[in-house]
Amino acid sequence: MYLDRIQSENDIKKIPEDKLPILADEIRQFLIEKISVTGGHLGSNLGAVELTMALHLSLDLPKDKIIWDVGHQSYTHKLLTGRREGFDSLRKFGGMAGFPKRIESDCDCFNTGHSSTSISAGLGLVKARDLRGENHTIVSVIGDGSLTGGMAYEALNNASKLETNFIIVLNDNNMSISENVGGVSKYLNGIRTADGYLDLKESIFTKLMNIPGGANVVKTIRKTKSTLKSMVIPGMFFEDMGITYLGPVNGHDIDAVRELLKDAKRKKGPVLVHVITQKGKGYTPAERHPARFHGTEPFVIETGLPSHPRTKANYTDVFSTIMMKLADRNPEVVAITAAMADGTGLKRFRNVYPERFFDVGIAEEHAVTFAAGLAAGGLKPIVCIYSSFLQRAYDQILHDVCIQNLPVVFAIDRAGVVGSDGETHQGIFDISFLSSIPNMTIMAPKNKWELSDMMKFAVGFDGPISVRYPRGIAYDGLEEFRAPVEYGKAETIYAESKIALVALGSMVCTAEGVRNALKEKGYPCSLVNARFAKPIDEETILSLTKDHDIIVTMEENVGSGRFGEKVRDLLDENNFAGKLINVCIPDEYVEHGNVEILKKEIGIDEESVLERIVKEL
Repeated sequence: MYLDRIQSENDIKKIPEDKLPILADEIRQFLIEKISVTGGHLGSNLGAVELTMALHLSLDLPKDKIIWDVGHQSYTHKLLTGRREGFDSLRKFGGMAGFPKRIESDCDCFNTGHSSTSISAGLGLVKARDLRGENHTIVSVIGDGSLTGGMAYEALNNASKLETNFIIVLNDNNMSISENVGGVSKYLNGIRTADGYLDLKESIFTKLMNIPGGANVVKTIRKTKSTLKSMVIPGMFFEDMGITYLGPVNGHDIDAVRELLKDAKRKKGPVLVHVITQKGKGYTPAERHPARFHGTEPFVIETGLPSHPRTKANYTDVFSTIMMKLADRNPEVVAITAAMADGTGLKRFRNVYPERFFDVGIAEEHAVTFAAGLAAGGLKPIVCIYSSFLQRAYDQILHDVCIQNLPVVFAIDRAGVVGSDGETHQGIFDISFLSSIPNMTIMAPKNKWELSDMMKFAVGFDGPISVRYPRGIAYDGLEEFRAPVEYGKAETIYAESKIALVALGSMVCTAEGVRNALKEKGYPCSLVNARFAKPIDEETILSLTKDHDIIVTMEENVGSGRFGEKVRDLLDENNFAGKLINVCIPDEYVEHGNVEILKKEIGIDEESVLERIVKEL
């Protein structure tokens, strides 16, 4: 196998050129086999195999730099930089990350995990290179989906002023534009980037600018050239910004991509290389169902079906059903997502109520202000975004929603420890940043029925309100406890004495286990479902101080700005003489791995909580 010859960066250059297609096939087979066991991002990586090979053949790593936007398409890059053995532990605790990580390899020059960042980061690296007097090549790879994010355009606008080389590769897997790969575009690209043309153009323009009336001649030439380009080249937007556009080119043709990269490296200024690829290429199930194989659980290679199918609904499934019921009952309910219709459970909503569904692309900031406009117009917008993505819209939540006290509902999926995607995707900060904003209300359900009750309450609430719920199977315990949701009121599930567990959202399930263990040891224990992270139920919490020596708050959020801080302040103000234990996530980033392993590592699992309480008895 030619893949066996890849032991470190630049080894691909030792592979005979006529054997490169065989290496591409071996890489695809390797990725399919490994990801079928570990799970991970398959479709995007299968589509970027030849593109990555062309980049590695054209660059000298780690001297040259590649910044992968999001980074979920960097598996081939990891293979070609000698990390083959790491795929057995891909996205596992202590194993290789599913995204670029600077601590893993010198060939990973920038950590990524969220979209639309690579051009900004690349531009920063370019400026650092120039100021340090260095001359290496810097390439930012960005997908067509990531170009829906406003930050990409801010960076493009800034990059257009460059007078030194900066290469942006647009990895476009939207097959609707494949027709643009044709003879005319290829011919014009060849003329515009050929050595003789570039040299002649610079020479002629320089001389013309130095003679009387020459500037007008140059302007006429450029106008004529631009008019011709606009007829046949789909990159005039970039050209008009001052960014040289090359392409489009078949991203699965290694030689063609290398040729464009060679031309791009010669340009003194920003260059965008437009590459057309097919998501999931080489594996039929991924080609047919690219969304399902974007981020997949372990699967059976022969069929593409999950190795361990779910037998119970997860929280996203439950939310999907709730949204259908809410929309049916209230014609003013509308749903907004940022390119995550499937991930947030809005696919059914979109199919049944297409006129009330809005996918704004990977643009969380726009999604929130757009929702504010919908609310100001009299509708009831429900913004459905993952916790770790919502933090990108903090400014819009504060300025455009909460200052105006607009009735926008934030349905926050993946709140708490998420698992295999690691630091960039853990939803462990939303309580902290949302609770800092006046007018914001924050709720968290203990089980799937309470999620339904809270969403109904939220739709009827006159102001900004968030409902945060975790990833994974929806908890269906404590079904018999279903007190009506009242603003700012907790729910007392078990009322005893000595020890009181005040748990928020997903931690109620853990608290139930802790309570049962304490009861077995002979300790009475109360259990309170906090329900609201903001405002907290001061009356219920203060009532616990009369009969309890230990009060324990439990939440899946970092320590700074936590729900437990508010409880601590309340108890301090009222001179609580007992002990307070705040169970939360340490103020640190949580790496990738199995959720249960991670919870144990950070001390919020049942056993760890029980141990902390017993030490205080």
